[in-house]
Amino acid sequence: MHLSLELPDVIAHSLRLDGPSSSRRALEMLALEGYQEGKLSRGQVSEMLDLGFNETEQFLLQLGPDQEYSIEDFCQDAQNLRQFLAK
Repeated sequence: MHLSLELPDVIAHSLRLDGPSSSRRALEMLALEGYQEGKLSRGQVSEMLDLGFNETEQFLLQLGPDQEYSIEDFCQDAQNLRQFLAK
């Protein structure tokens, strides 16, 4: 899916979305928000940002509070692992 937004320059600057990696920064912000709200699992964050397991863990440790690892997270991660191993 392709998504396009228009923001006032002042807001884009405040959110550090006015540089060369603005698209990546916006994607990271969206992934982190979804994770913090419990709408995305760690596996989904990993998939969304195209990161490996360790990179995802590092991203979440650096940028967000640690969240309880729920049974839903575990089930999603287990399903993602099964799909990966089946390839």
